[in-house]
Amino acid sequence: MFDYTGQIVRATAGRDKEGIFCVVGLEEETGRLLLADGKRRRAAHPKAKKPRHVQPLTGPDRLFPHPAIQKLKQGEPVSDRELRRALAAFKEGNTLGER
Repeated sequence: MFDYTGQIVRATAGRDKEGIFCVVGLEEETGRLLLADGKRRRAAHPKAKKPRHVQPLTGPDRLFPHPAIQKLKQGEPVSDRELRRALAAFKEGNTLGER
């Protein structure tokens, strides 16, 4: 199975639709992605979503070079503050209104 950990995604379904999240893990038995943004969804209690309900904004060919993302890729725990800063830096790098 593909390792989604560390990818930045946009939710395309549910009450958090259009929200930007970071994949902090994967539920092996169900195949759901565990998403957190550090504010509404904390790293300790991530949101489980099916992969078809998210749109990847980064991928294996387009990795976002942030220390928090690198920690996730190495399997180290990351704080909510680090997640918020990584997502804020990602949003600043993207143009507003891009879909």
